[in-house]
Amino acid sequence: MYTDEELDTAVENGIFTQDAVANFRNQISSFKNTPAVDEENFKLISGFNDIYVVIACLLLLVSSTWMLRPFNETAAVLTLPVLSWGLAEFFVLKRKMALPAIILLLSFVGGVFATGLNLFQTLGDSGFIISSALSAVATFIHWQRFKVPITISVCGGAVIAFIVLSAVTIAPGLEKSVSTMVFISGLFAFMYAMYWDISDRTRTSHHSDVAFWLHLVSAPLIVHPVFLNLGILTGTESLSGVLIVLALYLVMTVISIIIDRRAFMVSSLAYVLYALSNYLETFGSIDYGFAIIGTIVGSALLLLSAFWHPTRMILLNICPASIINYVPRTNDKL
Repeated sequence: MYTDEELDTAVENGIFTQDAVANFRNQISSFKNTPAVDEENFKLISGFNDIYVVIACLLLLVSSTWMLRPFNETAAVLTLPVLSWGLAEFFVLKRKMALPAIILLLSFVGGVFATGLNLFQTLGDSGFIISSALSAVATFIHWQRFKVPITISVCGGAVIAFIVLSAVTIAPGLEKSVSTMVFISGLFAFMYAMYWDISDRTRTSHHSDVAFWLHLVSAPLIVHPVFLNLGILTGTESLSGVLIVLALYLVMTVISIIIDRRAFMVSSLAYVLYALSNYLETFGSIDYGFAIIGTIVGSALLLLSAFWHPTRMILLNICPASIINYVPRTNDKL
């Protein structure tokens, strides 16, 4: 199994010609009856060896931490980032394994955060701020070394946590504005995701993978504050609130189709399912509300998947050129 980025590397090294690779991609797209950009590919697993390595890494990381904990708590948690970095030097930098790269990144960042909390636990809330800052810096350094696509999203999460915690600590009155700060952070995450998407409209490099993870993170950051303010997550939802939820998700669906990113739409799906099923059970006295909503939404998503490309063509045909110039294009006439 070879990625688009690896094919591009083969072209750069003179192994294949650009035309040969382009023809190959067109043939695959024709075989699948779907344009390549609509596949929304991202590298996650290349074979069972990825799973094998992940299991071995987790065993080593957890066991090492557990073994050192009785002797020194700080040394135990510090083992996580140290071992994660060392393992990444081989399995990520040399072997280019996608799933181990993700797991080792998360264990590295989690280890840095845990180490910070352990060292600065006596500082109270300031300890969380310092730990968030350390995590953001460590994640950025990790990106410079390994270029794992999910790293940018993780770094963004650490930065958001640092900003929100710092703001609330410095000005306790801002606690009421946390949801607003999270919402704005989600909008920035979405715009940053579009920046990466625009830099690779053909979706053949790791830029597209970076954008995928950013879109996956941005949607919950945008949706969660809205649902919270509508009372959806506290059991005080109303019919008007549910209608707003449906309208918001419809807008997100349209945006997802236009930018050709299912991740943006799917990552907020759980909120919609919860809101609708909870409303049916609370006000409709239906015990199996989730089953009904799941059937309806699942059928709608499958129908949309079957007609994703034609639907996208319709939407792009009515979009202004200023938008079309920043989204993935297909060979079809717009």
